Amino acid sequence: MRIGLTLSGGGARSFAHLGVLKALAELQLSVDIISGTSSGAIVAVLYGIGLSPEEIFQKVTETKFMRLIRPGFSRYGLINLTQLEDTFKPYLADKTFADLTPKVIISATDINRGTTVYFSKGEIIKPLVASSALPFLCQPISYQGHLLVDGGLLNNLPVECLTGYADFTIGVHVNPIDHQRDVKSLRDMVERTCQLAINNNVTPRMKLCNFLIEPPQLKHYRLLSIKQAREMYDAGYEHTMSLSENLLAQLKQIAYQQA
Repeated sequence: MRIGLTLSGGGARSFAHLGVLKALAELQLSVDIISGTSSGAIVAVLYGIGLSPEEIFQKVTETKFMRLIRPGFSRYGLINLTQLEDTFKPYLADKTFADLTPKVIISATDINRGTTVYFSKGEIIKPLVASSALPFLCQPISYQGHLLVDGGLLNNLPVECLTGYADFTIGVHVNPIDHQRDVKSLRDMVERTCQLAINNNVTPRMKLCNFLIEPPQLKHYRLLSIKQAREMYDAGYEHTMSLSENLLAQLKQIAYQQA
């Protein structure tokens, strides 16, 4: 059976994706294809080049991301992502999507056309950086005739692109809504508004997944809670393992139906 995995964006909360991948490996579930957007795309690509979840965790947490933010002050955004591209070059400069195992599909948003664009061929770095380019904050990426920004703007759980590639799709959403949130500042207001708006495009896509993993503990963490990276990693792992009996049962049922 071909298993597909779709990873949502979520800033630092995407450390939970690594815990999910660790749990799936321990359950001896081989993933055949991964789709991802924004920080979920970064996890998918680094996993696709052969890094283990723990190796990805170490490399990402050791990277000083604030140093990668170079002011751009263009008419499109405040941050130039050139240094982020340079950060990926040691790992990805000589690689294309064809080198990734499992297969990876990255989604980004064409801001001019108002559509989601999927990338699964050719170079990796430009689509990967584009998928994480937050509108207003980051300068968009011009690539293959598209002006690209964060894929989560229109589709923060890119499951549709797995059609035809997977018999069983697992969705991993790392942005559960905290319905007891107390907004106290402008930062809170901006983050909360973005989360609620983006979550609206995720809800219908959850129904397209055969199985959903959404660690509830993640509602307590912010998009930039890098210092709690290990806690979020563990939350993804522990929640997935708590669902393992149900997950394995559903996989067995689908396999029986296909036999």
